[in-house]
Amino acid sequence: MDNLLNELHGSDVGKVKEKEPLATHTTIKIGGPADIFVEPASVDNLVKTMNIIKNYDVPWKIIGRGSNLLVADEGIEGIVIKIGKGMDHLEINGSEVRVGGGYSFIVLANVLSRKGYSGLEFAGGIPGSVGGAVYMNAGAHGSDISKILKKARVLFPDGKVEWLSKEEMKYSYRTSVLQKERPGIVIEAVFELTPGNLEVISTEIKKHKSYRRETQPVKPCCGSVFRNPLPDHAGKLIQDADLKGFSIGGAQISELHGNFIVNNGNATANDVLSLIEHIKTTILERNGIQLHTEVEFL
Repeated sequence: MDNLLNELHGSDVGKVKEKEPLATHTTIKIGGPADIFVEPASVDNLVKTMNIIKNYDVPWKIIGRGSNLLVADEGIEGIVIKIGKGMDHLEINGSEVRVGGGYSFIVLANVLSRKGYSGLEFAGGIPGSVGGAVYMNAGAHGSDISKILKKARVLFPDGKVEWLSKEEMKYSYRTSVLQKERPGIVIEAVFELTPGNLEVISTEIKKHKSYRRETQPVKPCCGSVFRNPLPDHAGKLIQDADLKGFSIGGAQISELHGNFIVNNGNATANDVLSLIEHIKTTILERNGIQLHTEVEFL
């Protein structure tokens, strides 16, 4: 590990830190340290980082803005690479938008809506990075990434970089080809939007933001915990089971929305995992429905 650390420091790939606490990089404010933490300063630096890692038998993980993530209390062995500053470029060419994987998804929605482009209204209030949104086909209010993505530029573990079309991404509900068949890192995306009425777009995005403020917690959380078992909704199932407000340790099911778990200030990852298992067991026994998590565990 020392040799790897020295090589990364000497290769000018961006920020390189040891034992970086990951609680500071997740929206739920939970997580132990990463052995090595790297925040590449550019796409080229990310590629360089991956090529260095290939020469070492060390596990690695990618994170974005940490909004759909639960990190173990013990931390993460190996390397954690954060896609953020330096990979957050934005180019607008008419209705075609090219954006870096580290760009804030909600900021992108706000910027483009103010310019009169329609297609990202659903993202009003959705946290996280563009890369994470493309990776998991993020969506809300009847729309999702698959409706607007033209192509995504992906870095694969072997160091190859490819553009994948929307069809090659094999999108379905909250999933893509990158999650199982072809694990990879979204380094940028091209969206195809539609020019629209600025007032109508502005009203729509404000409505979605207001809905989130009224129905979702402001305390630290990791976003929606479970995928909706369509046509049912996880939040409704949890609410009907009278689980809203139930807590284990410092983790609590939100009193506003059943599909959110909040950190009341001293929650551990184990508290959250125990609460998730309690929810899954309760809903399976009560409704015969097996809930599956949307949040990623590291």
